[in-house]
Amino acid sequence: MPIMRQQSRPLKFSALIVFTALATFSLALGMQQEKPTARSVWRGVYTDEQAKRGESLYRLRCASCHGDKLTGGESAPPLAGGQFLSTWNGLTLDVLFDRIRISMPSDNPARVGRVAKADILAYILSMNRFPAGRTELQYKSELLKEILFQAYRP
Repeated sequence: MPIMRQQSRPLKFSALIVFTALATFSLALGMQQEKPTARSVWRGVYTDEQAKRGESLYRLRCASCHGDKLTGGESAPPLAGGQFLSTWNGLTLDVLFDRIRISMPSDNPARVGRVAKADILAYILSMNRFPAGRTELQYKSELLKEILFQAYRP
């Protein structure tokens, strides 16, 4: 009987090593497939026209709390400058958009639709000196997952 235990222990240990290696490989492969190649906000992800529409919407719906120059207020954080940039740096744009979509304006988020909120976000990006491009910023979160918010030009 002791011989069986000695032989089965290396077999179990080998099986454990193989299982661990396969699990690690599967996890690494899954992570590669899940992470799409993100493009950056520095590549022009909104248009000038969209930012102009967003400016008037911002003034109407957001400026009373966040300030005319996006500097923030007593109960609202700034939407431009160092603090704003460092808060969102490294995240994808869907995270910022969904924050706006779900919680702004704070008294009634449903009052402003997705398209208008994408226009407002385009204005916020323009005020943070990210360049405009030829295509409008999308209003669907799943598409914004492909855009990386980078505070500084790569």
